[in-house]
Amino acid sequence: MQTFVNQLVYFCFFQSLFLLGVYLFSAKNRKNINGYIAFLIFVLFIGLSGRVLYVSQILGDNFRLITISEFAILLFGATVFLFTKSSLTDQHFTRKDLRHYIPAAVYILFVVFYFIIPSDEMIIARIKRGELYTVVTILVGIGLSVNLSYWLLSLIQFLQFKNNLKNELSYTLKTQFFLNFLIAIGVCLLVWVGVYFTSLFGPETIEREARQFIWLGIAFIILFIAYYGMVAPDLFRIQALSLTQKYSQSKLSSADMDALKQQLETIMTAKKPYLNSTLMKAELAMMLGISNPELARLLNERIGMNFFDFVNYYRIKEFIALAETDKAKEFTFFGLAQEAGFNSKTTFNKSFRSLIGVSPSEYFLKARN
Repeated sequence: MQTFVNQLVYFCFFQSLFLLGVYLFSAKNRKNINGYIAFLIFVLFIGLSGRVLYVSQILGDNFRLITISEFAILLFGATVFLFTKSSLTDQHFTRKDLRHYIPAAVYILFVVFYFIIPSDEMIIARIKRGELYTVVTILVGIGLSVNLSYWLLSLIQFLQFKNNLKNELSYTLKTQFFLNFLIAIGVCLLVWVGVYFTSLFGPETIEREARQFIWLGIAFIILFIAYYGMVAPDLFRIQALSLTQKYSQSKLSSADMDALKQQLETIMTAKKPYLNSTLMKAELAMMLGISNPELARLLNERIGMNFFDFVNYYRIKEFIALAETDKAKEFTFFGLAQEAGFNSKTTFNKSFRSLIGVSPSEYFLKARN
């Protein structure tokens, strides 16, 4: 089993080295891949290099070499968070981002001064007193807490972003691949947490033995993501949007709002902008001659819907109208939905059930009876 694990370590190490080389020497791939993913690969490279040096015994059988892997522990979570943030907001690296790496810097300095610099005699004495195991347990707990916290922040930011999109877009962005990445990382961390707490009340070696498999799992996930970031960058190129600001500055009177509501209904009926499957709120605001925040206020105060539901309501009305024409014989339900402006079967079915209360098939079955 250990031989198999060592082979996986070598594979991940050389794969990370290869991907770093591609990123550094290929301008095309450097443009496609997010810089934080490249840094994640670098973090993996650091984490794996210590184990490779220890297993290969290139520098002798020095147990301190494996502690180099500990340098990567607190760099990981912060980088996943910054990768998520940059992908969703299109924000580039700034000096303020460095504050997220302060815990990692402190952690690394402690590892250097506690594990690497002291003499063999001092390390052995700590082991005999049980001090070393206690310190390692505390450090692993800190590493897990920090990484799990940053992962939760990443997931929260992603879910908030998806929710905010309903105020800006009339269609659904393809974000499942990104979500799967966060879920996979989260599963690894949660398994690690479970193993860690089990080791506190059971055999001391459980967490230590499991840690290498969990880190290899994380390594495979990041290498997989890095590969797809190069060959299919659109999977992570989530559309950056200037989300609506609070409309407290709007000077529209109540009478203005009533007039705009009437004008909006006229535009939706006469010009049918909802037939554009990628309609954005900013485009509809421009048609009305008002700002994006003012349209947000109009939808909230006079219509009681977010932009996503409002536009899809008109698409569903169009779909129902088309279904009652001879044209319906030439299309499937989703074909008609596309004619009405939907670009996703899932979005169509969810919107129909949410706004009408039943599925499309149930609605027409009732209509015929």
